[in-house]
Amino acid sequence: MTNQSNTAVNKNLVLVIATTSAFILPFLLAAVNVALPTMARELNMEAVVMSWVSTSYFLTIAIIQVPFGRLSDIFGRRRLFILGLVISTVACFLGGFANSIPLLIICRVFQGLGSGMTFNNSVAILTSVFPGKERAKALGISQAGTYLGLSLGPFIGGVMTEHVGWQSIFLLSGGLGVLLIILVFLGLKTEWLEAKGEKFDVTGTVAYMIAIGLFMYGFSSLPTTLGFILFGVGVAGMGFFVWYELRTVSPVFDLTIFQNNRPFLFSNLASIIIYISTYAITFLLSLHLQYIGGMTPDNAGIVLIASSVLMTIFTLLSGYICLKFTPRLVATAGMGITCVALIMLIFLGNSTPLWYIILALSIYGIGIGLFVSPNTNVIMGSVESKVLGVASGTLGTMRTAGMMLSMGIVMILFSVYIGDAAITPAYYPQFLTSVKVGFAIFAALGIIGVVAQMVARRNGNKSLAR
Repeated sequence: MTNQSNTAVNKNLVLVIATTSAFILPFLLAAVNVALPTMARELNMEAVVMSWVSTSYFLTIAIIQVPFGRLSDIFGRRRLFILGLVISTVACFLGGFANSIPLLIICRVFQGLGSGMTFNNSVAILTSVFPGKERAKALGISQAGTYLGLSLGPFIGGVMTEHVGWQSIFLLSGGLGVLLIILVFLGLKTEWLEAKGEKFDVTGTVAYMIAIGLFMYGFSSLPTTLGFILFGVGVAGMGFFVWYELRTVSPVFDLTIFQNNRPFLFSNLASIIIYISTYAITFLLSLHLQYIGGMTPDNAGIVLIASSVLMTIFTLLSGYICLKFTPRLVATAGMGITCVALIMLIFLGNSTPLWYIILALSIYGIGIGLFVSPNTNVIMGSVESKVLGVASGTLGTMRTAGMMLSMGIVMILFSVYIGDAAITPAYYPQFLTSVKVGFAIFAALGIIGVVAQMVARRNGNKSLAR
């Protein structure tokens, strides 16, 4: 860190800023998911195009998160944090006035660009400001902000969509962004440039962005011939990226952090798997409740809030549970509980009672709440202090990629079972089939994630000693 020491920083203000930014992003995501059916009707979206409203956001974050994390270390975390806030805030306001599908998706892309920059730097700044024991508490409070956003997003988003219009969701998020920008300018004066003067890996960055972009676009276009071609080129590009990064002097993504660190490797694997398995739950159930259940957006939001409330509660409780049990054991139990919910959701149908859906959502919320904080503890506790920033960025990439792949699987299923048609009563049977197959895939992946967590646990507790 340069310019000032930690003692010159108002830690409480930094925590407020980080928690507020952690709230805005998931709030917007959850609110938009509830509003998607209304947006689809007003803008005449097909099912696959509707999925791109969410996927374009995550694709952008996945493409930029690693290179912009490196740029932040070189040119300043505060500077890029503010830039990300400005970009995402402007994009939110523009999204509130979007009157066409292309304009809406362009706004989502820029929201992803700003959000990726903001998330990376909020975690990095928290890590820089708070020392060891205080850091765990600060990160926990910040994560609580994330789940509070997920909790309030479906309800507030549903009410606003029903009574004001889906555009109001974007305008509200933009207003919160303006307040946060003012707060940062007034209260956050410190700059962090821990890699100032170091070389930026342009070749690795270009290779990474192209490879990830082709990989995800190709994945979302399967099973078409073009999809297979782009997917294959993306995989090859990622192979080149790994080869190049392991040989360059100043890599944009230091992959050596994975070497000889079993907990870090397998806990990150478990992280990406659980986000692949669970992110699309809210999206699919929002559609199911409104199309099959005939609910209004605000009522669907009230149902969906069950999981997020329990996530918030059990995220806080998991810290106390880890005092009696090892974090890896708690994280493994959380993923196992989540698998139970995924298996239950395989049996969704035309006549599934509401209590069954709420029960599955509740079990899912408990599982995620028990998983996230302990798994983060394992990952951050398995590396040396000098690479905490890299570890945080890696975890963020796993989360974003998992969410994006989750929506990619849904898009593929919609393409296979529904095609280019909109989700109308004539296509409800095909929609239900895609939902059931999706949850079956997610449940199978969740079981693999439990195995990954169990493998990570075999390395003992030495890495968590500090």
